[in-house]
Amino acid sequence: MCGIIGYTGASPALSMVIDSLRKLEYRGYDSAGIALTGKAGEKLIVAKRAGKLSNLESALTSDHADSLSGIGHTRWATHGGPTDENAHPHISSDGKVAVIHNGIIENYIELKAELEKRGHKFSSQTDTESVAHLLSDEFNLSKDLADAMRKVCKRLRGSFTLLAISSDSPEVIVGARRNSPLVVGLGRGENFLASDVSAFIAHTKSALELGQDQVVQVSPDVVLVTDLDGKQVSAKPFEITWDAKAAERGGYTHFMLKEIFEQPKAISETLLGRFSNDSKVICSELASLNLDIDRILILACGTAYHAGLIGKYAIEQWSKIAVDVELASEFRYRKPFLTAKTLVITISQSGETMDTLMAARHAKELGAATLSICNTMGSSIARESDAVFYTHAGPEIAVASTKALLTQIVALKVIALYLAQNNKSLSSAQIA
Repeated sequence: MCGIIGYTGASPALSMVIDSLRKLEYRGYDSAGIALTGKAGEKLIVAKRAGKLSNLESALTSDHADSLSGIGHTRWATHGGPTDENAHPHISSDGKVAVIHNGIIENYIELKAELEKRGHKFSSQTDTESVAHLLSDEFNLSKDLADAMRKVCKRLRGSFTLLAISSDSPEVIVGARRNSPLVVGLGRGENFLASDVSAFIAHTKSALELGQDQVVQVSPDVVLVTDLDGKQVSAKPFEITWDAKAAERGGYTHFMLKEIFEQPKAISETLLGRFSNDSKVICSELASLNLDIDRILILACGTAYHAGLIGKYAIEQWSKIAVDVELASEFRYRKPFLTAKTLVITISQSGETMDTLMAARHAKELGAATLSICNTMGSSIARESDAVFYTHAGPEIAVASTKALLTQIVALKVIALYLAQNNKSLSSAQIA
């Protein structure tokens, strides 16, 4: 998954964007790039390089230090190899619009053919460049970058996060999301757009969740969110519960070792407030659902799937409810038998696992209630579930899961005990 950051405010955009890209390096990447605005009408400053972020930094000079806003990107190659030309941002033919993108544009080939007929020249092998040219054409007609983004998104098929800037509106950044993460960071006289809150957590803990197919326009003092028809909508605010130090190694040789030692604290955070003084299990997430159920289906991928397999033993043993565990990537492509008495539990550390998100939607369409176990507030799976059990494990930077896996298992056991309490399949003494 690519890393995305946008910044507009009083601080130097260059240093803010580069610093944020460093915070996103843990996601992995094969190239990086940045686009910066100057005064209205001035040419966009664009630099991008294959390889490490240091390669990009060496291409930048102090002349770029006074930029008003900027967008930055770390890329894993999908369409087109890891080259300078294929790195983001991509620029429109007239050089006025820059775009960065995470995801896949499924209909980019037909869009590219249409744009080439209009005279646009392509310099990369990516799907993203089609968006840059298309956005530029719409912007030249409306002179409104947000309006242009809405029109472009209606033409795109696929899953994506997009950020765009224009030399004609140097303090404005426009973003859009569909099945891909994008969060707004709310500062004082500055605002952020990012794929991950770790990109801006050093500057603000106040954030906004963006919904599906929403377009956001940010300037230093204004955030405006609309749907694709231009109707203003209210984004849900939330506070990030961890600080910047949680996403740093803190003296450990690597993140995995740090996160192993953080497991006791992570477990205590997951269990905080889950048991009353009289040994009652507290699980308001489940209390909000209809628990007249005869089956539980756990859907997850990767490590979270294995947490589900462990959770199955506890739920069946303690609550006497049948549990099935299935890979979300398989479930989403079949027609399962679900009823109103089926509770679907989805598990995802990030809350953005695409197969799990699509499986959760599939389950809801079939009439099942959905409960998600997530670590990331404001994520897509959390937002679209009927109820959410947050593990509060803090950021997990290492690729190999440690504390996230452990807290998912703990969450499942809390759920098992609550169901047993609700069903009276365990006595109070047994639960205690």
